[in-house]
Amino acid sequence: MLAGVMLMAVAAAAPCDAPVIMVVSGPTHDRARMLAYGKAIADSGLYQKLGGYYVNLAFPQAIFEGDAPKGYVNLMVRFPCMANARAFWFSKEYQEKIKPLRLNPSAGDYIVTVYPEAPLRADMVGKVGDNGYKVPFAADGIAQIEGAKP
Repeated sequence: MLAGVMLMAVAAAAPCDAPVIMVVSGPTHDRARMLAYGKAIADSGLYQKLGGYYVNLAFPQAIFEGDAPKGYVNLMVRFPCMANARAFWFSKEYQEKIKPLRLNPSAGDYIVTVYPEAPLRADMVGKVGDNGYKVPFAADGIAQIEGAKP
């Protein structure tokens, strides 16, 4: 039993320093409800607690190739690590209070994926941000839904 407790303590102490990008893409059907949903995310403070922030605005400024359906969005949220992206997504507050605001009927048909952030090329060091977080953000204390995968 002690070994299991030690293993959990080591896992909890793993550094959160491999940034990921959560990408939400798809057509929006009800913009007013999605604005209320976005406000609920902001009001929850989950992004602030977990180091998440928007990398872009949802709607394109220009389309250089192809045809996007009306209301199609791509929204990117950066988190300091996969554990924090999961802590947001599987939090009780998000799953039970916020996510339902965009469901039944669906305010949009979205695909939500998470990608590792690409490393900064050597020739770009000093020219753009350093792809790192300056302070730690921990997922500890964010209540999770039952059955959420670690």
